[in-house]
Amino acid sequence: MAITVEEVFETVNMTLQHNFDVRTVTLGINLKDCMDRRTDGLCRRIEKRIIEKGLALNQHADLIEHKYGIPITNRRISVTPVSLLLEPLPKTISTAVRVAKTLDRAASKADIDFLGGFGAMVQKGTTAAERNLIEAIPSSISATKRVCGFLNLASSAAGMNMTAIERFGHILKKLAERTEKGIGCAKIAVFSNVPEDNPFMAGAHHGTGEPDFSLNIGISGPGVVRSVIQNNPFCDLTELSEVIKRTVFKITRAGELIGREIADLMGIDFGIVDISLAATPAAGDSVARIVEAMGVSRMGRPGSTAALAMLIDAVKKGGTMASGNVGGLSGTFIPVSEDTGMIQAVQSKALSLDKLEALTSVCSVGMDMFAIPGDTPADVISAIIADELAIGVINHKTTSVRVIPVPGARSGDIVPLGGLLGSAPVMRVPQKAAKSFIQRKGRIPAPMHALRN
Repeated sequence: MAITVEEVFETVNMTLQHNFDVRTVTLGINLKDCMDRRTDGLCRRIEKRIIEKGLALNQHADLIEHKYGIPITNRRISVTPVSLLLEPLPKTISTAVRVAKTLDRAASKADIDFLGGFGAMVQKGTTAAERNLIEAIPSSISATKRVCGFLNLASSAAGMNMTAIERFGHILKKLAERTEKGIGCAKIAVFSNVPEDNPFMAGAHHGTGEPDFSLNIGISGPGVVRSVIQNNPFCDLTELSEVIKRTVFKITRAGELIGREIADLMGIDFGIVDISLAATPAAGDSVARIVEAMGVSRMGRPGSTAALAMLIDAVKKGGTMASGNVGGLSGTFIPVSEDTGMIQAVQSKALSLDKLEALTSVCSVGMDMFAIPGDTPADVISAIIADELAIGVINHKTTSVRVIPVPGARSGDIVPLGGLLGSAPVMRVPQKAAKSFIQRKGRIPAPMHALRN
């Protein structure tokens, strides 16, 4: 893949002027061969491997960052779903918590920002080990700083595990109560159709179909895309789509170049480049502002869904033209707390919970990083999750929910979460939803297109 001098200068300008960065390099690590019937043996093996590979990741990421002058904001690790590692071990919450603490300690020693994979694939049913991990989530996530978790609760092929969805509402409330401002809930996401090569937290994990090691890249450039839209204020939407495609093409090429060089230095496989536009609280780094630059008066008002659909389509087309290794989530993140434009949309009442759900029907991720009052009933939380995951199941796409029930908070409050997590406006939620429906549990069968093989 040849990169011209002009492209290098253009990318450097994007970095200096418009917050372009490689949002994360995520090293996927297979831990299945670390399995042991003794907890001591498992913990010893996984700690050794994570520290060794994590230190190497940081070393080589530093070299490439200095070589090209493009910031690599986060260095992360994703591991084999931990529920698999727990299968031979005693089915106790203390066992799962100990493994989580081992992962956290290893990530800290390797100076890794976050480690993902404390989770399970339970879209159709749960094993004893998976049920144990789910029950251990409040204790494990609240006792660790860098460990992130995920649960795949639904898929287009299997349907929706409503028993697990019902239980997760209670689990999330317990986790919120154990952490200040409920912030522990920001470290776990639930999915339908979760990708197994996702470099972005909290849902990252190293899937069972992956090699022993792989290096995945997550790029981000909302500021870059917004800038080119502002520089083309009078073109029609067809031309605007082309402008966005060309821009994403360039930043994807830069991301893949960096990912491949780090992978080569480490002697491992290059995995994928995730082309998602990921917002941060930094000025100018907002996906909502892109939609508004396209001509929508405020994110959430009529026109937002159509504009977001066009944006994500152009992003995907530009990325796939640039690389044959596009994967992960690859689209547009619309997290509420991490995006200043989304925060202002909620505060101005342009964006409600209902409209947020509607927007996720065309975006790649789902209802991400939104806060609700801490006294919201567990069955209401489960119903919100069920609605969002149903969008993914029926439309054969990835959807996710990362919701923070903030203890003591009321609708309209602003909760500062700190760092990249931003500040969350607490959104109004009905106190009654579908209790009798949720308590039926069981499984919603897969739609007909699951039988298309």
